Amino acid sequence: MSKRVRFGRIRRLALRMLGVTGDLTDEAFWAALSGVQSTAGQTVSAQTMLQLSAVWGCTRLIAETIATLPLAMHERSSSGKRPAPQHWLHGIIHDAPNPESTASVHWESTVAAMLLRGNARAEKLVIGKRVVGLRFLAPDRLRISRRADGQLEYRYTEAAGAQREIPPERIWNVPGFSLDGVSGVSVVTHGANVFGAAMAADQAASATFKNGLLPTTYFKLERVLTPQQRKDFRDNLKEVSGSLNAGKSPLLEGGMTVGGVGINPNDAQLLESRAFSVEEICRWFRVPPFMVGHSEKSTSWGTGIEQQMIGFLTFTLGPWLRRIEQAISKDLLSPAERARFYPKFAVEGLLRADSTGRSAFYSAMVNNGILTRDEVRELEDREPMGGNAAVLTVQTAMAPLDSIAQSGDAAAARAALRNWLAEPEPQRSTQ
Repeated sequence: MSKRVRFGRIRRLALRMLGVTGDLTDEAFWAALSGVQSTAGQTVSAQTMLQLSAVWGCTRLIAETIATLPLAMHERSSSGKRPAPQHWLHGIIHDAPNPESTASVHWESTVAAMLLRGNARAEKLVIGKRVVGLRFLAPDRLRISRRADGQLEYRYTEAAGAQREIPPERIWNVPGFSLDGVSGVSVVTHGANVFGAAMAADQAASATFKNGLLPTTYFKLERVLTPQQRKDFRDNLKEVSGSLNAGKSPLLEGGMTVGGVGINPNDAQLLESRAFSVEEICRWFRVPPFMVGHSEKSTSWGTGIEQQMIGFLTFTLGPWLRRIEQAISKDLLSPAERARFYPKFAVEGLLRADSTGRSAFYSAMVNNGILTRDEVRELEDREPMGGNAAVLTVQTAMAPLDSIAQSGDAAAARAALRNWLAEPEPQRSTQ
């Protein structure tokens, strides 16, 4: 449950004058704005999370993969299901949601916001009552508050700094994983300890590298140094310490001896801790570690690229694709349109990288009369051949024995040849 924080009237007014118009009593709002303090002592926000290579890799992997999948409108009819490129919404979700963005860039931003913020919001561009486009709203510049009458107020700050209010009915929200059935949970709040521990391990590794990957070293003298001598010695030591000065040797004089305290980073399992942080982050995003370059452990999702893609599609991408499809149907289509039209991602595109699997899939679809050869050529972005290539065909090698030579083109050709030669056709025994 979110904590409630009370502010005075003067502070509320000052924050509004500065453009901070969010819900001032909502912990999730302040978490997204300034970050959450983790148990490891790190401040976690959506921006600092992306500084972790594992978070960056998982976010890009999911967002870019979904953005490259074709999203199109389809139609249900009495003769079956078919694509509906003539629908008014098809061009918006498939090609360009607005004049400033392509569909790929728009869905990348939408999915990234769902992954990191828990919710993605876009503005419906309308002419009259008809939606003619969508414009993604950057979460950092969108402030949400609740008025005294209970209505939500959305204020958006443009890139140039101007603010404007957007009516609630023009806000399109796509929630991520939700616990209340309305809004997605704050990823920053719930994952602060996971990401904070990874940030702390990364910071510790950086500090160790800066110090030259050496244990803590002490220098021992048989006499007491003056304050100025201590300062001079420390200044001279900085010139030969650190990884950037590796290879330079300190000068020991006056009976000085060197000793070490502390432990080696490898003995402290620092590297193992960083590897575990990668696995923890991948577990959070439900991404197999090998897909972000962490190959210490093999995947259990299969050995071939097709099996791995099916696992990634089923367990990682599937829930996000379904959320977007249902949000489009619920908020952008009328009840009458939902009964006939529906949006759908073409996930078959994930198999395009596997030529063997793609060939086997096409062969099965053509040989069983599900796709024509021209439809397969269209999927491969090739020009249709027309003629028999547009006809559904099936394999007949498994025909019954008693039907051989009784029908088909070969039997018809033989009968036509006999008629032309005036040769009587032999009588077949009925015994």
